[in-house]
Amino acid sequence: MRFRLYPSTAQKVLLLEQCGQARYVWNLGLEQRLMWRRWQGPTPGFNAQSAQLTEARRAESWLACGSQTVQQQALRDLDQAWQRFFAGTHKRPKWRKAGEDEGLRIVGPQAVRVRQDNGARSSVLVPKIGWVSFKRSRALVDWKSYRITRDRAGRWHIAFA
Repeated sequence: MRFRLYPSTAQKVLLLEQCGQARYVWNLGLEQRLMWRRWQGPTPGFNAQSAQLTEARRAESWLACGSQTVQQQALRDLDQAWQRFFAGTHKRPKWRKAGEDEGLRIVGPQAVRVRQDNGARSSVLVPKIGWVSFKRSRALVDWKSYRITRDRAGRWHIAFA
């Protein structure tokens, strides 16, 4: 189920920052995997990259000000993309580009924080951003996560899975 998201101007800035941080983590993880050479041994997997993310968040304040859930999920999505590539069901993971691949995913207990504001509007609690409203066109049932994306025209969308 995909709905149109209506963030305020300040929330748009924060969403773009979080998307940029998730894109940075994805691209950095992708770069590590692409640098694989047979004589160097295996590249770091999800667990090793998660530990590196924790160290990077400790060292870099701009990365620490973002949501750890969003950044961790970017690494998890990358790991899943590699698994699907090696299984032969999907293409090789690609670099994410600013303005084209803007998005983030929220999972776990944070993903179910949705409130109904009125008959047509609801709000979702995005970590480190706050309540962001969206227009519902149908009822929400049994979701475990959601993905917020921005299209090339600058419109924000939320999809529940």
